[in-house]
Amino acid sequence: MDLHILYEDEYLLCVIKPAGIPSEGDGMPRLIEEYLSENGGGASPYVGVIHRLDRDVSGVMVLAKREKTAADLSGMIARREFGKEYLAVVSGETEAAGEMQDLLYHDKGRNKTFVVKRPRRGVREASLDYRTLAVRAGEDSVRSLVHVRLHTGRTHQIRVQFASRKHPLLGDGKYGGGKGKIALFSHKITFIHPESGKEMVFSALPPRADAWADFDIDALL
Repeated sequence: MDLHILYEDEYLLCVIKPAGIPSEGDGMPRLIEEYLSENGGGASPYVGVIHRLDRDVSGVMVLAKREKTAADLSGMIARREFGKEYLAVVSGETEAAGEMQDLLYHDKGRNKTFVVKRPRRGVREASLDYRTLAVRAGEDSVRSLVHVRLHTGRTHQIRVQFASRKHPLLGDGKYGGGKGKIALFSHKITFIHPESGKEMVFSALPPRADAWADFDIDALL
């Protein structure tokens, strides 16, 4: 598989993760290892997963090429100094802008996350804010294009928080969005390079197909 690489230096690289490829294990790490091995990275190059995208979600993803870089970037995420922005198409008409704060519980056996009312073991706080970029009405449905900024990175967070408010992501069958390709894309990542101290900003747009086809995203951002 050809990798779409946005940036690379001796410490890290930024790529577009394809939909259908896991973020860990035999997914992105294996693809990056093969790429690095073929391009002078040695027989067993180091690949550190810093953050994760769901298997069926595509978009911008950063991986580390050194253990110290991985630790530094992971620390930024823990301190909420690593900006993660997404684009999504959801069912219904959303407010012009809003915030979502919930308690989430992820059931590993079912690989599904639930909004719960009370803290208990395994429950974690989740928060995000969003703004609506456009609303489209069809003959029998209404859909909204939203820009989402994550404050926390919980499993399936965007998917379950919008679904719990009756705005499931299109194509997200697990959370009531129907069949098709899930309309969620990792749009932009922002962080300070752990070695150079420079601000790094990487962004991309989803292909204008499927649920995205109704929106001129480039003009709306």
